[in-house]
Amino acid sequence: MTTQQQPLTLAEVEALARAAHEGQTDKAGRPYAEHLAAVAEGVRSRGGSPEQQAAAWLHDAVEDDALSREWLDSAALPQAVKDMVLAVTKRPGEPLEEYTARILATPGALLVKEADLAHNADPARLSVLDAPTRERLTAKYARVRSLLGLTAP
Repeated sequence: MTTQQQPLTLAEVEALARAAHEGQTDKAGRPYAEHLAAVAEGVRSRGGSPEQQAAAWLHDAVEDDALSREWLDSAALPQAVKDMVLAVTKRPGEPLEEYTARILATPGALLVKEADLAHNADPARLSVLDAPTRERLTAKYARVRSLLGLTAP
């Protein structure tokens, strides 16, 4: 008889994500956990479910090697959370069209990516970057939004 693990609570997922990204900073040099918190809050404020909020906390964990794919596979999380995290995880060399198609095909993932893009494209965040980086990222985020059918933030 196998023992069923109790699913991690949202608070436990947040603590795990914060610990996993400890010491990491974003492109502006800010603690990476600030980005995770902003994306989770963006999901919550857009009416996202607790599962979507959990995925928001973990949305960059596998991509940034903060947590392994094996960890995610065995984590005490609903399959929907795992699916959303994997949907928004960019894969090396993957065309943007395939990446965005996977997000659109995964229930709940679009809202997570929308909140991620909204925070990434925040003018206050972008303003601290050098002009070439700011322009490159602004164009990239606009292209992703377009492929996902999202209107401007």
